[in-house]
Amino acid sequence: MITCFDIGGSAIKCAVASADGRIGELQRVPTPARDFAAFSAAMRALIDAGGPSRGVAISIAGVIDPADGRIKCANIPCIDGRILAADLSAALGLPVWIINDADSFALAEVQAGAGRGHANVFGLILGTGVGGGLVIGGRLIGGPGGFAGEWGHGPVLAQSDLARFPCGCGQTGCLDTVGGARGLERLHLALHRQALDSRDIIAAWQSGDADADRTIACWTGLLSGPLAMLVNAVGASILPVGGGLANSAPLIARLDRAVRAAILRKTDTPIIVPGQSGAEPGLIGAAWLGLEKLGVQHG
Repeated sequence: MITCFDIGGSAIKCAVASADGRIGELQRVPTPARDFAAFSAAMRALIDAGGPSRGVAISIAGVIDPADGRIKCANIPCIDGRILAADLSAALGLPVWIINDADSFALAEVQAGAGRGHANVFGLILGTGVGGGLVIGGRLIGGPGGFAGEWGHGPVLAQSDLARFPCGCGQTGCLDTVGGARGLERLHLALHRQALDSRDIIAAWQSGDADADRTIACWTGLLSGPLAMLVNAVGASILPVGGGLANSAPLIARLDRAVRAAILRKTDTPIIVPGQSGAEPGLIGAAWLGLEKLGVQHG
């Protein structure tokens, strides 16, 4: 068996995965975000509590450069800039494999969610911002810098009078500035001079509020064209959605209809759907990765 982790800025989640890919009981401890010795010790304690392990597979909120294994992870300063797999392997005495959380979500959906039976799957994250992971023929697609799947960056909205917002990546007019929950709130404020939480905007829209309806229509219009181009380019037949906005099935259904209206392949079957891999896609995706690295066949 292997030990799987899903690590964010506030919590380290851990479970043991058996050879058939099943995830055991979840354990959770706070993330020691500023002390690497404490960080690795917390992982060591969780590994020891789970019993003998053949390796460690980690889903993490960060970008790993495949060229040198160095991670960029702003919300966990003690690992930012480290060659993390090597450093943890030395500290833990086990092989370590690391995957970005969006890629992990995509793998989880292929293995145990809406992507089962689909050759090409794009796992679409609509959370605080936007992100994604691409699986083609059952294999995760990487790329230089570890940025494959980051569909939210590029100044596609730079000429927009409404949605020309500066992005954390340094550019202006990226979809990441409007596509996630904070982006929805940003659009609503720009349109109506009213600061509302994304959940309140969605609730107002579902209740028939005209201002919220305009915000949702604007959001859908800004995202649907780029997503249609992504579908055409990579040939994805399903785009499971994770992140907070995926909790609104009507919102995802509206985005799906707009995207299907714009793609070249016409279909009446939804292609953008809420993820179905369960409450812990990070652990499922990490397990899938680890078992694959060990050469373990699982269903």
